Amino acid sequence: MDMAALSQPHQASYDAIVIGAGIQGSFAAYHLAQRHRDTLLLEQFVLPHSRGSSHGQSRITRSAYPQAHYARMMPDSFHLWQRLEAEAGTSLYRQTGLVVLGPAGDPELEGCRRGAGPGDTLDATALAQRFPGLRPRAGDVALWDGSGGVLRADRALRAVQVGATVGTGTGWVPPSPSPQPPPAVRTQDVFRRHGGTLRDGEKVLRIQPGAVLTVTTTAGVYRAPRLIIAAGAWTSAVLAPLGLRLPLQPLRIDVCYWREKEPGSHGAGTATPCFMMLGLPEAPHGIYGLPALEYPGLVKVCYHHGSPVDPEERDRAPPGTPRPNIALLSSFISSYLPGLEPQPAVLETCLYTNTPDGDFILDRHPKHSNIVIGAGFSGHGFKLAPVVGKLLCELSLGEEPSHSTAPFAIGRFPGVLRAAL
Repeated sequence: MDMAALSQPHQASYDAIVIGAGIQGSFAAYHLAQRHRDTLLLEQFVLPHSRGSSHGQSRITRSAYPQAHYARMMPDSFHLWQRLEAEAGTSLYRQTGLVVLGPAGDPELEGCRRGAGPGDTLDATALAQRFPGLRPRAGDVALWDGSGGVLRADRALRAVQVGATVGTGTGWVPPSPSPQPPPAVRTQDVFRRHGGTLRDGEKVLRIQPGAVLTVTTTAGVYRAPRLIIAAGAWTSAVLAPLGLRLPLQPLRIDVCYWREKEPGSHGAGTATPCFMMLGLPEAPHGIYGLPALEYPGLVKVCYHHGSPVDPEERDRAPPGTPRPNIALLSSFISSYLPGLEPQPAVLETCLYTNTPDGDFILDRHPKHSNIVIGAGFSGHGFKLAPVVGKLLCELSLGEEPSHSTAPFAIGRFPGVLRAAL
């Protein structure tokens, strides 16, 4: 940015402002723009970036959910992902199926089973056919979710930020070979044509509540009658001056990739499904895995938990810092996935922002009803982002939400309000 831009900050008014251009904030801005609202999407980092929770090439999507409120939202989410695929002219999803594995009687597994059909329980023979590289323990139960697969995360984030013309998808189907994407155009230009402006590299410095809110950033002053905050691990810092202290805990997650002993045995060209391992006493938060995609010959297997971290300090762990989750995963690989080398070949990091109960926060500010908050996606929000963005848009516009937001209310956490500055 040049000195003239610094000395003459942007000033503009909009119908809505969204803070945070991760997948949740981007979908909120997308839905607002689709409704012809003049929308500003603000991002503190220069895009694309890997500082938050939405980067990387892959995320699991699925229908199997132990919580009924998420299971009810997933058909809508599948439909909206398909619509975005049609709009973007590119594939965002690869159907692999999903194996949900765990000891009989595990509450989460039984919750998933309640939503499954009678033919979705796999016996040992069927499991070996579907996932020959997996070696379950005696007594483990396996469920099959045929809708499960891989969302291409980076590609999806770019597509939703572009905010292309509305498509007419009629339900999720395995995508056929997609046409070539259209020639590259600047994200800001396409988004603006559909009612939006994307400004990256602008950190929010101050929010002044009121019937018309004022948001001051490092490069501008913006006004709008409605604001959506979807700032990921930085949400607490954004909300504190607004008198709200939500119980959000950022975690640094080890994202691990494991080399195949036999190249190609778990790769993108095979029928290897995704998996979730529930109910292990040594891994109470669950383990999940995806076929090789990001790195040829390397399979992504991660523990669904991490270490508390300040998001500003996530990369400052000193060398030699203990990482007990790596040892946990190595033991799991040796036992359950013997076709993989038991030490990670590539180790990356990501951020989760967890609530105490693992459920999202989708609600209005208790004192400022034109401020809507989306937070605490707890490491399982990406697949639901199209619906989350729609709900945030509906709350912001004062509409009846298309799904119940009762499970996501701020009021379930006592003592979150403080004296506002």
